[in-house]
Amino acid sequence: MLENSYQQPLVSVITPTYNRPEYLKQALTSAVNQTYRNIEIIVSDNCSPQDPQAIVESFNDPRIRYYRNSSNLGMLVNTIQTFKYARGKYVASLLDDDMWEPDFLAKLVPILEENSDLALAFCDHYMMNAAGEIDMAATEKSTHAYKRHNLQEGIYQPFALHALINQSACPAIAAVVRKEIVNWDEFTNEIAGMWDVYLAYICCRDGKGAYYYPERLTRYREHEQTDTMQSGSRNAEAKIRKARSEIFCYGRFLQDQSLAEFHPYFKQKWLHAHTTLGIGLMRIQQVKQARTYFWQALTQQKFNLRTLAALGLSYLPQKLNKPKNLAGIAR
Repeated sequence: MLENSYQQPLVSVITPTYNRPEYLKQALTSAVNQTYRNIEIIVSDNCSPQDPQAIVESFNDPRIRYYRNSSNLGMLVNTIQTFKYARGKYVASLLDDDMWEPDFLAKLVPILEENSDLALAFCDHYMMNAAGEIDMAATEKSTHAYKRHNLQEGIYQPFALHALINQSACPAIAAVVRKEIVNWDEFTNEIAGMWDVYLAYICCRDGKGAYYYPERLTRYREHEQTDTMQSGSRNAEAKIRKARSEIFCYGRFLQDQSLAEFHPYFKQKWLHAHTTLGIGLMRIQQVKQARTYFWQALTQQKFNLRTLAALGLSYLPQKLNKPKNLAGIAR
């Protein structure tokens, strides 16, 4: 087995982490248990209050390389920095709260080896709760939401539709990527939480292909620290961050003429993000700034009831302009 492993190309497992020691332990367990053996596992801790070095060292696995930032660099910077440490021919993102099935790499890496014109190989994934239990109802919902139920096994080339519209091919959760096609210096702070979509953009923009393997080989965890699970003011702040990154990324996609057929979709998402950002700003009482985004959205589309409703609410007296009044138009 060891002899065969050295004949395999090196795969870099990318695991940025912050303040989730128990989840990190489970993620790393799923990495070291991969049946594909020629891997390096790169863990970069973003200055967690509790240093997870002891957890990393408990595996006693020389394939794990551990780094710890002296200060918190922010999610995006830490993530991209971890990718930059990679020495493998391929990279695969294993976020610190997710997990892999044992044959995830063994099933996807050979596909990339057989076809040099593929940017990535991807699969489906399970949804699990905070306790790590698979939620099949949520799993089926996710599969349908990302249109993977309609995909047949094989090559999709070009695959911009699946990378940027349906977002079926998600490099952050369930894919192995050919490292040489990505320039990690392209990632700026404005991309923020859209880094996975932007990575998919880089992978598909030059016309390379993607291979879909129709099995669930990874597990995505939903818990209280994910943006989609937050509530109240934290939820508003999460929506503001997400909307700002969407405005930047969809604006960048609109400038790419190779994606001209999808520009109407990107424009719609870009405008929607303006309204979402405005609503988020209203929730934290930045009403005047919110109106700026509502007006920008309205001047570039014929009619949008959501934007008009939000703009109207922004002119109501503050005692009437409460979060519950925004709930119906927040999405």
